[in-house]
Amino acid sequence: MLSWTTSDGAERMYLSPRALFDGHSPIRGGVPVCFPQFNQRGPLPKHGFARNLPWRLEASAASTDSIQMQLLLEASEQTRVWWPDHSFAARLCMTLSRDALKLELSAHNTGATSWGFTAALHSYLRVDDIAQTQLDGLVGQARWNAVADVRDVQQGPVTFHGEYDSVFAAAAAPLQLQQCSGASLSIAQSPDWGNTVVWNPGSALSAQLTDMPDDGFQHMLCVEAACIDQPVHLAPGEQWSGWQQLRVL
Repeated sequence: MLSWTTSDGAERMYLSPRALFDGHSPIRGGVPVCFPQFNQRGPLPKHGFARNLPWRLEASAASTDSIQMQLLLEASEQTRVWWPDHSFAARLCMTLSRDALKLELSAHNTGATSWGFTAALHSYLRVDDIAQTQLDGLVGQARWNAVADVRDVQQGPVTFHGEYDSVFAAAAAPLQLQQCSGASLSIAQSPDWGNTVVWNPGSALSAQLTDMPDDGFQHMLCVEAACIDQPVHLAPGEQWSGWQQLRVL
């Protein structure tokens, strides 16, 4: 999903104007699906392979107050190049209602052997000005500051002054993204995701990313529902699912 425009006409997703659509590179924006590996925490390509492969439309439905689409990615000869002997079916269900978007990722072990995974919904949210943006709701949560490689506990709202990359223990209540314009988003996730990742590249790293303009960091913030610290393990036939919901306040 690359775009989400709410009833007030505001675009809520960030998509880099330099994003690549070459069929094999990850797209810089929208909601890439990190599966079956988060970042470089394992032998697979960074963030796994799901974000780089085409998904098939499996089902769609519409009612008076919502639209739903379900996409499917299954094990193939291509996925087994990276993940040998692993059979799976991953589904992404997107439900769009008035001023709310719910994304649910599910994983099904369709093979005869157990396997584990880490994952994330890598949501790129559009912000007016990152320097005047704050994220509320993470006070008291354990945090790993990946930039400084320091573990601590979050004190106060999350604000942004330079590169920011942190993995939090997920909070029970929804987070609130506050902007200088007054536009606010509620960001909720199901307990199946044990972590929340917050990322902004800052000016120096943004300038190094060829698929993002130098000032792109000023207008985006990733707030990701993730399972990182505790990988999910599925026996043959078992399934897992987790959702993230964005809602205009």
